Amino acid sequence: MTRVFNFSAGPAVLPEAVLRQAAQEMLDWNGSGMSVMEMSHRGKEFTGIHAEAEGALRELLAIPGNYRVLFMQGGAIGENAIVPMNLIGRTGRADYVDTGEWSQRSIQEARTYGTIQVAASGKASGHTAIPPQAQWTLDPQAAYVHICSNETIGGVQYHWLPDTGTVPLVADMSSDILSRRIDVSRYGLIYAGAQKNMGPSGVTVVIVRDDLLGHALPITPSAFNYQLQAEHDSMYNTPPTYSIYIAGLVCKHIRANGGLEAMEEHNRAKAKLLYDCIDGSSFYRNPVAPADRSLMNVPFKLKDESLNDAFLKGAQERGMVQLKGHRLVGGMRASIYNAMPLEGVKALVAYMQDFERRHG
Repeated sequence: MTRVFNFSAGPAVLPEAVLRQAAQEMLDWNGSGMSVMEMSHRGKEFTGIHAEAEGALRELLAIPGNYRVLFMQGGAIGENAIVPMNLIGRTGRADYVDTGEWSQRSIQEARTYGTIQVAASGKASGHTAIPPQAQWTLDPQAAYVHICSNETIGGVQYHWLPDTGTVPLVADMSSDILSRRIDVSRYGLIYAGAQKNMGPSGVTVVIVRDDLLGHALPITPSAFNYQLQAEHDSMYNTPPTYSIYIAGLVCKHIRANGGLEAMEEHNRAKAKLLYDCIDGSSFYRNPVAPADRSLMNVPFKLKDESLNDAFLKGAQERGMVQLKGHRLVGGMRASIYNAMPLEGVKALVAYMQDFERRHG
């Protein structure tokens, strides 16, 4: 079988070792005679899986004891509503920073639940750069400040931590969680859909500081109330059991392979290889300000875009798939999340250089 390198933006590639273990355990987890998909979420087998998944995540991110880890459903788009429903009631208003498409979706959704100020926007640059904090206008009475740490479509990523003072910082980390070290204590709340770096679609991790619980708007559905979910250890309703299991395996895999320090080094090496190829060429271009380039999602365009289909066809013939750019920006996009091996990026770079020699 030809090896395939999957550059999908999500659901994305998973570690091969994790998939093999899941395959081995599919019909009989740990001698239980059951698949994880068949287990009661309240049985001792799954509660053990759940506890191990949370423990591995806490260890990797060094999550302080005054933060709760919730395994929710609805994805990051669901959290665009769930976050304001739970937090905005403290003051009735919140600040959002617009760095691209996913930030804009968060802003649009949040406006249903309170007064939203766009504290800064990358619109003037075509969302090719993160607005420097000197340009931010923050409301000291905001219930929180919201950012998207990595924009999968535009390919911009924060490589610095905003200072929001006493106002809690909320971050959508769906596409870069577990890709590098972070200081969780500097955030009030972090949320992330698992399907980029942590596992399959279906589970969304929420890491929330204790003092931010208990402020939900009266309209908040009980299943989306952070305090209720925290009180029931994420089992107020049936959780996405299999997705939690796989997320736990991924966390253990990262831990066993050097943790987030090694993962960050791995990701930086892949990104440098690809950006060096693009920057050293007159045939390809990446529009993002170098200081704000994503280590996870690398959009690029060909000098002659009439060659796009030929580029994609040739890549697929060589076992490289899902390189077509998002429909809003066109071109190409290589998503090189944690589980993308260095060999995959080397194969892409070699193909890009060959394609340029033949068509440049």
